[in-house]
Amino acid sequence: MITEERLDRAEVLGLYAKHVNSGLARLAALMAAPVIVRGEGDYLWTEGGEQLLNCGGFSVFLLGHGYPPVVDAVTRQLGTLALTGPLVHHEELARAATALAAVCPPGLEYVHLTNSGAEACETALKLARMNGKRHTVSTEGGFHGKTLGALSTTGRAVFRDPCEPLPGPVDFVPYGDAEALAARLTSESCVIVEPVQGEGGVRVPPPGYLREVERACRRTGALLIVDEVQTGLGRTGRMWAIEEEGVTPDLLLCGKALGGGVMPVGAVVATAEAYAPLNRDPVLHTSTYGGNPLASVAVRHTVEAVLREDVPGRAAALEGRLRDLLTDGLAPCGPLVKEIRGRGALFGVEFHQRSHAGEFVLDLLEHGVVVCPTGNALGTVRFTPSAFFGERELTLLAAAVESSAAALAARHGCGPR
Repeated sequence: MITEERLDRAEVLGLYAKHVNSGLARLAALMAAPVIVRGEGDYLWTEGGEQLLNCGGFSVFLLGHGYPPVVDAVTRQLGTLALTGPLVHHEELARAATALAAVCPPGLEYVHLTNSGAEACETALKLARMNGKRHTVSTEGGFHGKTLGALSTTGRAVFRDPCEPLPGPVDFVPYGDAEALAARLTSESCVIVEPVQGEGGVRVPPPGYLREVERACRRTGALLIVDEVQTGLGRTGRMWAIEEEGVTPDLLLCGKALGGGVMPVGAVVATAEAYAPLNRDPVLHTSTYGGNPLASVAVRHTVEAVLREDVPGRAAALEGRLRDLLTDGLAPCGPLVKEIRGRGALFGVEFHQRSHAGEFVLDLLEHGVVVCPTGNALGTVRFTPSAFFGERELTLLAAAVESSAAALAARHGCGPR
């Protein structure tokens, strides 16, 4: 019998240990991680009734939790046509693809909706193969997903090694080194790169890097895939981070915020030339749920919200506030902090020791703020607030950072830098 009676934290973690993942249950217990029951705007609520400020979510909640126009649109769609099978045509997919293509750099015309960012990466890698690109160049510290093909391009061996042999060949080069990347290219190569590495520790490349990568691809005939799953739709202060250098890839990947924090969805946006193999034979790559009506309506209303609310402008305005807030708040940590870096509403704080980053995450949680570590750079703590952070949220975040930094400094006996 199905019951709606709410479980307490111990019951939830007990069921996780028994039926979901025992390792996750152990980690939750170790971190004293809360069980979340509700989200609204910039806030989360635990099963115990505690309110938390959300600066986590891996870039998904650019519009916050439960952004009403997206929720309302998905709810209406749920009552008319929720899902379809593959190769069934419906209006919402056509409208979503048109809306997304309209906000991409000129030349990116074809939109293939997927169920996640990793699936978007898989689609792009298949398209590269269909275009004769059998060799891939990726970057150290890059993250493109954990499904088998995407994993082969993810730049952290600890994730790849248990699954070897992976599809290849894939060469990894230092992020930010355009010359090293160009040296690996042939006419049978594709490149996959992030404009800012998210899981790699919020690493911002040197100026001109992406432009030089694009030039190297055009010079050699290599195909360029840019992964904007974490950075796209305004997160870095522009609609797409590649706009900073006027780059247009052959394939653009997006996801995370694309579903408005309501639906899981990703996308590949392609030039006509790169997408030609699927235009010739659309059954070469299909998905039962990809481009379903619920996800499609979420995409369209998310894109409309990003434009209507000027999300890139809001994120750009947050950049200086976040940088100052983190710099001032972390001053008590002195030599523990290696660097603070970011763009727009995407920031990372790198500590010299991984353990200090872990402590800082737990301290922030104790002071009512949720943040995320970075999977490929565990010494970096990532802040991904919504674009709607206002004075109240910035004040709460500043107080939590200051208190958490003071606690960290006190434990390790250090003073301001």
